[in-house]
Amino acid sequence: MVCTTVKKGVECIFMTKRGCDFNGGSCHPIVDQCDGCQRIVEYPTGTFCMSFPDPAIKWKNGACNMATHMKTQTTAQNHRLNPLKASKRSH
Repeated sequence: MVCTTVKKGVECIFMTKRGCDFNGGSCHPIVDQCDGCQRIVEYPTGTFCMSFPDPAIKWKNGACNMATHMKTQTTAQNHRLNPLKASKRSH
């Protein structure tokens, strides 16, 4: 249904005929960690996330998995190679 609370005119899965069913009765504004993300949308009622109704929960245990402004760091692990297998691979 179409939101009638903070994101007026936007399709929302939490809207029902009785109003917003989300915790607190409406979506929550973004938190400081969200600054710079491309999923932020500005409405007359405030700044909200397009993906999550409560962005603070996504940042509670670390970085948000949908944040577009965060770079994921992959660490190269040094695996010990078996010399016998390595010699067979080269042929």
